[in-house]
Amino acid sequence: MIFLLIIFGVTLAAGLFLLLANALKIPYLKTSKAVMNTGREDKKLSKTIEAIMLGIAARLGQLIPMDKHKRTRLESTLKSAGIKMTPETFTAHALVKALAIGLLAIPCGFVIPLAIPFIVILAVAVYFRETGKADEKMREKREAIEQELPRFVATVEQELKTSRDVLSIMENYKKHAGVHFSYELDVTCADMRSSSYEAALTRFEARIGSAQLSDVVRGLVSVIRGDDSAVYFKMLAHDFKLIELQRLKAQAQKIPPKIRVFSFGMLMLFLLTYLFVMGMQLIDSLGTMM
Repeated sequence: MIFLLIIFGVTLAAGLFLLLANALKIPYLKTSKAVMNTGREDKKLSKTIEAIMLGIAARLGQLIPMDKHKRTRLESTLKSAGIKMTPETFTAHALVKALAIGLLAIPCGFVIPLAIPFIVILAVAVYFRETGKADEKMREKREAIEQELPRFVATVEQELKTSRDVLSIMENYKKHAGVHFSYELDVTCADMRSSSYEAALTRFEARIGSAQLSDVVRGLVSVIRGDDSAVYFKMLAHDFKLIELQRLKAQAQKIPPKIRVFSFGMLMLFLLTYLFVMGMQLIDSLGTMM
């Protein structure tokens, strides 16, 4: 019995540790995941389980009601984030994962009833984490694009001295852009060839939802309309440099508090695990004495 309690305590602590580390975005979490996924058997098992869950989610998604506004918004977010699921399937997939963890409460109820609240809390946390994946991916994509905008604006500023062909400027920059920005520029350039330039740029702006990108698009539209935008892009390049410096300073200031919160959380988890095991041992001892 004591051995089972210790195993359960260590497993619970490990699960909560991974969840907390992911929530706090500890850098080496991704490295740990990469190492864990190097084994071919683990990958096959993971893909099989994921395929089963997706199959269940696809059927369950047909039963999930969703109003038109929420569905349209989620569909747009999923498309921009590169998640190839319908809004109903995406929501059902998160629900299936949470229920899979919640079902662990049934066998634990017979062995360790006190573990049921922890499992329920873990299941709820997994549900909210999964439903927030699309927004998280979209936020990461937006930040990655915004980090490239200062360099892109500086390039546009220089290119405008010799050319006013917006499509050519974007296609040339696309060759040296990052993954996310290159993909969006590719989509936008294809859209510009098949429709009006202004409409394509407006759709590009709507997909990303970035205030900085809106400033860039506004300048590009003015170039298309024939305005002299050299001064505008020169001022924009200066402003973006200041924004980039502020962003780097903010990131540097966030690192120490994150480490302190993580350390405190880990300490509390291990203390709770230790107290739980000792408490169960004390209850067993009192039961034997009585």
